[in-house]
Amino acid sequence: MNKFVSSLIRPKAWVAIVLLVVLLGASSILGITGYIQPAIDFLDSDRLSFRIGEARFSAFTIIKGILIVLIIFWVASVVSEFGRKKIRGLRKIKAANRAIIAKSYQVLVYFIALMATLQMLGIDFTGLTIFSGAVGIGVGFGLQKITSNFISGLIMLFEKSVEEGDLIELNDGLAGFVVETGARYTLVETFEGREVMVPNEDFITNRVTNWTFHNSRGRISIDIGVSYDSDINLAYDLMLEAATEHPRTSDKPAPECFLVNYGESSVDFSLYFWVDDIIEGRKRPRSDVLFSIWEKFKQHDIKIPFPQRDVHMIEQTKSHE
Repeated sequence: MNKFVSSLIRPKAWVAIVLLVVLLGASSILGITGYIQPAIDFLDSDRLSFRIGEARFSAFTIIKGILIVLIIFWVASVVSEFGRKKIRGLRKIKAANRAIIAKSYQVLVYFIALMATLQMLGIDFTGLTIFSGAVGIGVGFGLQKITSNFISGLIMLFEKSVEEGDLIELNDGLAGFVVETGARYTLVETFEGREVMVPNEDFITNRVTNWTFHNSRGRISIDIGVSYDSDINLAYDLMLEAATEHPRTSDKPAPECFLVNYGESSVDFSLYFWVDDIIEGRKRPRSDVLFSIWEKFKQHDIKIPFPQRDVHMIEQTKSHE
């Protein structure tokens, strides 16, 4: 229900244009045929009206108010979308600055729309102090999350902590590229092609990994166990060679290999190397280096053992008295 009301008040630009054309056409037809005035008189009659304090409400004023709100916000939606596209098309301005300008523009448009709506409705709330106060408190609680997400979005835009095109990872495991930062949510496209709308508040209150915040470099780690019967010094050299030969491996810092443990079945090594652009992915270079290590180990008779245990059976003889 909330989603329907939100989409009705703030529809997409093309939907708003269609609705405005339909409403204008229907009003013109009713005006030409002479049905508007009788309908207004009936809806504004005392039978279909009530009072709260000094204010008088009728079916006509309610319908009129709803139509005024819808029309103003439909026009605001068209103007907002048109301006947003124009601002985003200014390639001479940085993406983060375009986002800030577009967001400020949208806020200004809808603020003007709200003021115009209140002015055109012309409802006197002086006699509805208690009622309007209760409604204000209810609306305040209802908009708490929306306000929090909106302010969080502004903080993100001004701090530039998360920008469009960044590769991010949330603490719940969600990872992907930031496609768009909106008023309530940030659109993240995952590696599977899913578009996930993440509330802006999550980027402010939770831990977020931005893989491309200052640079796009990333480190890849590979853990490998070598048989105790193998030449571990040669294995060390071959692993470094496999990482260094890959075309995406960074020169600075250079690949490093460490002997980390004498395991139950193997001598354990950890290989680390960096790639210059993590946006291109980490799995492919990691896979390529693993294939290369496998081939080099086969050529030099380096064994990668599988887990094994020696079981000793102890035979016990029973004594007979």
